[in-house]
Amino acid sequence: MNAAVLKAPVAPYADVPRPAFRPGPAGTHITIRGLTKHFAGWPLYGNFDLDIPKHKITSVFGPNGCGKSTLINMIAGLVPVDRGEILFDGKTLKETRIGYVFQNYREALFPWMRTIDNIAYPLKLEGRSKAEVDRRMEELVASFDVKFDLKRHPYELSGGQQQTASIMRALANHPEVLFLDEPFSALDFEMTLFIREKLQEVFMQTGTTMLLVSHDLEEAVYLADEVLLLTRRPTQVAELLRYEDPRPRTVETLTQPSFIATKKQSLEIFQREVRR
Repeated sequence: MNAAVLKAPVAPYADVPRPAFRPGPAGTHITIRGLTKHFAGWPLYGNFDLDIPKHKITSVFGPNGCGKSTLINMIAGLVPVDRGEILFDGKTLKETRIGYVFQNYREALFPWMRTIDNIAYPLKLEGRSKAEVDRRMEELVASFDVKFDLKRHPYELSGGQQQTASIMRALANHPEVLFLDEPFSALDFEMTLFIREKLQEVFMQTGTTMLLVSHDLEEAVYLADEVLLLTRRPTQVAELLRYEDPRPRTVETLTQPSFIATKKQSLEIFQREVRR
């Protein structure tokens, strides 16, 4: 057999001229145009366009392997793109303050630092004064109603406490965009409920644009203003569903007709894409 037959296809996009950048509609925060990403020569994203709204929570949901986490990692600058442009309110990533909450909180915090120093790290990195750092720490502790000892090291805390500290750190410098990559997947149910409500409170207080990857459809819809449903790879947008129930959302929200309808529609789209 000719070895060329076994070779993975590589898109000849390098020599293709880029079209003029097309801004998103009013209210767009993150504008993605022509995003292309290959792994081992195989396409994951190809000429992918997306507009993410400002002051909204967008949940990302889709089939396994479609690149949900890769998408937000590319937007956040953690994974390089092969081609494409990403702008934040017309600015580059370097000009934008972002926060990131990782799925694996045990590896996200610096074990040699006290928890309080982990949380303050982004502020110290920016060169903030001790008075500014102390004031922001007091605000975060009050906002999250922290009861555990922040002078302890992360490995001395429970998983839920570590993830709480991770979220506090991600919010320390008042990010314009907060990325959350399956932040509840390693937490027990009680802690998941607590963190969900805290994120809602933060969002209602600040209006921070949030981009959430979740493998739990109920969670994705419950927290979202928009549910971004992705196709199988090469990945494109399957649907973008709006969900407009008022906040704060509570356990009663789960029985509201609008919630049930949005979850049902999301599931139908997901199953359609999985079967393709």
